[in-house]
Amino acid sequence: MKSLLEMLYEGELLPFEQISVRGAKYREVCNQIADSMNQWQERLSAEQFRQLEQLLSLRSQIGDMEMSASFIYGFKLGAGLMNEMIDGRDEWLKGKATNGEGPFHANHERG
Repeated sequence: MKSLLEMLYEGELLPFEQISVRGAKYREVCNQIADSMNQWQERLSAEQFRQLEQLLSLRSQIGDMEMSASFIYGFKLGAGLMNEMIDGRDEWLKGKATNGEGPFHANHERG
């Protein structure tokens, strides 16, 4: 079995293609959008509707950019957390968890 790093390098792992939004609320919103687009198409001239579609396409592109930025931030945050653990910057956890005072010890008081 290939590692995630090998799959990523070889172009077999494409996170944006793996995202799938499901659920009743999602379907409801999709239906509302489709209904609204049909209404706008009936109200506007062909040229006006084309312009509306262009505007919505630009907004979609912005959404894609925001999703990409969120993914990158989350990945970097996760990598940073792993780096801190590997570098041993978790002494507070090591020291306190072994003497019964750490947040993961059964006797830890939550405040």
